[in-house]
Amino acid sequence: MAVSMRDFLLTDSDFSKVRALIYQRAGIALGEQKREMVYSRLSRRLRELGMSDFTSYLALLEAQKDSAEWQAFTNALTTNLTAFFREAHHFPLLAEHVRHNTTPVTVWCSAASTGEEPYSIAMTLIEALGSRAGSASVVATDIDTQVLEKAASGIYTMEQVSKLPLERLKRFFLKGSGARAGQVRIRPEVAAMVKFHQLNLLETHWGLKEPFDAIFCRNVMIYFDKPTQNKILQRFAPLVKPQGLLFAGHSENFSYASQPFRLRGQTVYQLNESHVRHGKGNT
Repeated sequence: MAVSMRDFLLTDSDFSKVRALIYQRAGIALGEQKREMVYSRLSRRLRELGMSDFTSYLALLEAQKDSAEWQAFTNALTTNLTAFFREAHHFPLLAEHVRHNTTPVTVWCSAASTGEEPYSIAMTLIEALGSRAGSASVVATDIDTQVLEKAASGIYTMEQVSKLPLERLKRFFLKGSGARAGQVRIRPEVAAMVKFHQLNLLETHWGLKEPFDAIFCRNVMIYFDKPTQNKILQRFAPLVKPQGLLFAGHSENFSYASQPFRLRGQTVYQLNESHVRHGKGNT
């Protein structure tokens, strides 16, 4: 779209400032090619706030460091692409890893988005653990508060679950009727296993104390630069049980840096035996 037809002008200076602010706030490294995306998503914020230009909007953010608009800014620039049992090869590996556990199983999904991934994890735990699944739990976090609200509702369209086997659909979902026709809801026993809350991976303290059997951090690291990735990996290690697993996205590779995880399979890493857990509760 030509600049003359746009509602607002996104100057080079404005775009540079957007990139700097989202990196500082969320660790997201936006490339030059994201200019159109930035314009499209933030222009909606300008319209909602009745503002006339990006410069004023960015000045508002910088002037009010604790403003609720920071969350809206972050939500706008966060990409959420997900599906039930996406990257399906990970879930049988998780099932095998926890199947013979004698202690309660806990898994952290660090980019929960609209809920499909943590609910897929919960379903996998139910299938793998049987009667012991009642003591299992999934901690589901995301930086975006809007998608977490959607996730917590547990309501999806039939299209969103259309690729699930009929057996899973019947076992784990309730079919809507009346005003909810064409929708499904996660069954209460599945929803009860998943606890959602907002978390920014760049925060100094995550407030997580559990040693997890596995951490899912899939298709998140691609938005961070290498130093940020390495820092997060180092912080994951104390939160993983011995031999615990770390699941990455299909386009992510953590083998570039010296870190406590070793590659076990396709985008699956395992905590090194030589790594000693430390710093409990401070992560």
